[in-house]
Amino acid sequence: MAKCNGNFLALQSNYLFSDIARKVAVYKQANPYKKVISLGIGDVTRPLVGAVIRALHAAVDEMADAAHFRGYGPEQGYDFLREAIVEHDYKARGVDLAPDEVFVSDGAKSDLGNFQELFSGESVVAVTDPVYPVYVDSNVMSGRAGVYADNNKWSKIVYLPCVKDNDFVPDFPETRPDVIYLCYPNNPTGTVLSREALQGWVDYARREGCVILYDSAYEAFIQEKNVPHSIYELDGAREVAVEFRSFSKTAGFTGLRCAYTVVPKALRLKDAGGGGVDVNALWNRRQCTKYNGCAYIVQRAAQAVYSEEGQAQITEVINGYRRNAALLREAMREMNLEVYGGVNAPYIWVNVGKGKDSWGFFEYLLQSAALVCTPGVGFGASGEGYVRLTAFGSPDDTKEAIERMRRLA
Repeated sequence: MAKCNGNFLALQSNYLFSDIARKVAVYKQANPYKKVISLGIGDVTRPLVGAVIRALHAAVDEMADAAHFRGYGPEQGYDFLREAIVEHDYKARGVDLAPDEVFVSDGAKSDLGNFQELFSGESVVAVTDPVYPVYVDSNVMSGRAGVYADNNKWSKIVYLPCVKDNDFVPDFPETRPDVIYLCYPNNPTGTVLSREALQGWVDYARREGCVILYDSAYEAFIQEKNVPHSIYELDGAREVAVEFRSFSKTAGFTGLRCAYTVVPKALRLKDAGGGGVDVNALWNRRQCTKYNGCAYIVQRAAQAVYSEEGQAQITEVINGYRRNAALLREAMREMNLEVYGGVNAPYIWVNVGKGKDSWGFFEYLLQSAALVCTPGVGFGASGEGYVRLTAFGSPDDTKEAIERMRRLA
């Protein structure tokens, strides 16, 4: 009998959001007449905007015409989308990138999970705590995490606490890592790094020879001026950072699937002989081997996001989610709960109070008010005592959820 990869057996139970979905399904089965409102998983609720829909229809019509039919596309993404990304997301902010430094994919989660394949098995990985679970689990699958301990941590992973005591800004680690995962605006806490703080991490990575994997999937929600939208706005970042972005939250593509990863040509890794290796070329080779590319019709839809009409429409959608976040944030404060995030991000990080735990509060909201949140401890040890709320519901559901919580207060 063939043997399985034992690293998969080391994974802890199910994926966090699978556990939540299972618990909610059990509740719905037992309470079929109650309306469950989810403030948990970060899935959008607004439909695709008109500019995107029209581009999809036009691309589908092309696929029905032999003269315009597209078969296998480039694994890296079509030039029309890569060029639009460079022009609108980077050059508009003073960042000089080339289109062949952009790799289009079917999701930031996929790229974030897969990019670790480029690093040696001995590489030391650092993550913020709390943390988006994919960063940790993908390295567990690759055997870099070590042993899972009772403190809800892996023995070989370097944890960077992001807690109230350090204003949710991670301190530089005592143990030098090879790879550092940073996500800002942050999932799950909704907090951000100032330009000065992020420059500090870029300087640290250059000084110590680290690579930063920078997840900026929520940059469209940034409102404050001193918060960078891209890590490449910082001096020297092209030498040490890979940036991951998604159309999922920005343009409502969670069901359509499109994202991109920026791999600068200035970024290099050491090979076994101590020489330098071009990371852009490595990722390109990996994608050509294991990935067939994002669908043509989806890339045309993503291109439409950058049209004048598309920009206006998705801005209206983002503003709607921002209003939800502001309502949730203010309501939690009125209920005398300690709350973070919700200003530059669609996530609100709520302290559930002394003597309460994350999963207990999750069960309390579900059973008492038919509301779904995400237990903070599911994001790591430093998330215990918190829950994450999302602003991606409809305006009516968000208001009703707030009223339900007020009745419990």
